[in-house]
Amino acid sequence: MYSKKLLSSALIVIGMLVLISSAGAQSWGPRSLEELKQETLRRASENLGPITGILVEDAERAMTGFDRLDQDLWADVWMQNGNDYMSRASDTSGDEARELYFNAWRNFNVGRWPTEKHSDDKRQSYESGLQAFAEFGKLLSPPVETVRIPFEDSELVAYLRIPKSDIPVPLIIGINGLDSRKEDVIAGADRYIANGVGVFAMDMPGTEQSPVLIDIGSERVFSAALNYLGTRKDIDSDRIGIQGRSWSGYWAAVVAYLERDRLRGAVIHGVGVHGYYQPEWQEHAILSEEYLFDLLPARASVYNTKTMDEFLSYGPRLSLVERGLIDKPSAPMLLVNGELDTQQPISDLYLMMRHGDPKHAWVNPMGGHMGRSEEWPMGRILSEIVEPWLMQQVGIELKSR
Repeated sequence: MYSKKLLSSALIVIGMLVLISSAGAQSWGPRSLEELKQETLRRASENLGPITGILVEDAERAMTGFDRLDQDLWADVWMQNGNDYMSRASDTSGDEARELYFNAWRNFNVGRWPTEKHSDDKRQSYESGLQAFAEFGKLLSPPVETVRIPFEDSELVAYLRIPKSDIPVPLIIGINGLDSRKEDVIAGADRYIANGVGVFAMDMPGTEQSPVLIDIGSERVFSAALNYLGTRKDIDSDRIGIQGRSWSGYWAAVVAYLERDRLRGAVIHGVGVHGYYQPEWQEHAILSEEYLFDLLPARASVYNTKTMDEFLSYGPRLSLVERGLIDKPSAPMLLVNGELDTQQPISDLYLMMRHGDPKHAWVNPMGGHMGRSEEWPMGRILSEIVEPWLMQQVGIELKSR
């Protein structure tokens, strides 16, 4: 006899396989309303994504008002928190204002999660988050500079933070993942800045302010960014690295192959290479309990696919094997993931290690997605593994963790 849990999972799969709508139908899997609320509170108390940085009392307030599985309501309960912080911030200044704007952005950022494409109120939460982040960024030292680079018939919008220096500084290009945004990337740049390294943060293809969807050739946005960075007199263009995380590990790898002469190193943190794009993996992975909710709709949104068949058929051609890249020479790479990752197959990391130039790798045998575990939370992986390696590649000896 099938257990209730197995039957429930089967029903979720069937529901997901019926239709994906980039604007409407949602999965909310794999949790019920009450399970989702409790998991949200747990992640807030343990500072886990996507609730990272949210105060427990803010999460409690939001979940008190979240009484049905509704996309607009999810956005609304977090926007209430964000608007409260914005109101308080407007009456103060300095460090206190910076902290209030930061908390406002964090709440708006959760409100638009995992994608602002599926709900009008999620879109509003994203836009409000941009405003809060702009105010927060002005109060950082050094402040966040918004960069607008002409790109084809549009523009590439990015953030730049350059530490104070009398000479050009090395720089890391940071790319957001599937459900994070460039704001998350630049907000986490403090250790680089403290060690004299600049950070350029941009949305990966298919996510918010990127001018292109995910497709073969979309890596040209990173070439455009490298072209721009080469014009900056405050940046040492001979010492640039790139850091991908989760989905954007793919882009870091592609750029490491195609722009290897302009990169000192690439971190592929979370490795989607070949197996990730196969239908048999996707049909299994969309039920990952590592993801809070709406994994399938979030993944479909970056392709702009509408049906399950479209989604499953879109991915395979992106494979580094299919694209003929995996055996090519590359910039130095560090591959990072967990053996127990349920979102991206660990076999992809080992596949990359067996092809092309020799690579560095760090695998947590007890880690889930991106290598995270109780002993190795994200902050530790970044401060002890990822950032020291990348800074060494751009010629910096770590001074501050």
